[in-house]
Amino acid sequence: MLYFLQGLTMGLAYVAPIGLQNLFVINTALTQKRSRVYLTSLIVTFFDVSLAFACFFGIGAIMEQSRWLSLAVLLLGSVIVIYIGVGLLRDDGSMEDSTDVNVPIFKVITTACVVTWFNPQALIDGSMMLGAFKATLPADQAATFIIGVACASFSWFFGISTLISLFSAKITPKILRWINVICGLVIIFYGLKLGINFVRLLMEVL
Repeated sequence: MLYFLQGLTMGLAYVAPIGLQNLFVINTALTQKRSRVYLTSLIVTFFDVSLAFACFFGIGAIMEQSRWLSLAVLLLGSVIVIYIGVGLLRDDGSMEDSTDVNVPIFKVITTACVVTWFNPQALIDGSMMLGAFKATLPADQAATFIIGVACASFSWFFGISTLISLFSAKITPKILRWINVICGLVIIFYGLKLGINFVRLLMEVL
């Protein structure tokens, strides 16, 4: 349960801050009927979870083959994750964007794919964060952790779709700002945890 909760909290902290995926879901929730909103959320969740699995089992599996590679990724991952967290603390949480959501369902699928899989920053950040954490987990708990991450993605996109559909008039930049602050602090915590694991592994190697 502990590793599931770690995956859940990290997944929520990573997916919640305003980004291309969230802007697309938010704009859909503000302008489309409920059935389209949930279908869009399902599509975005699918691509987000598939990317998380690829990052986790891809770079994470490679790291297991070399302690020195694990050290490099843990150090780089710690720096990047903390940098992401600090960036969120400084972000104003603006929802301004020109994303067009009034499109055929096929274009919803292709757009969700592009904003997820063709976002270099998402690929790098996901690999560093999830891949680095896989190297710190007991082998028999890796699946539990990534299931927590997947549940976080599903819960977030469907939750925010529902909330914005119901309370669209009350969603303000100030609320989004607080979301980013909370998520930034959680991500910084995990970045520091990666740094501690880097130090421990370095001491073992030396």
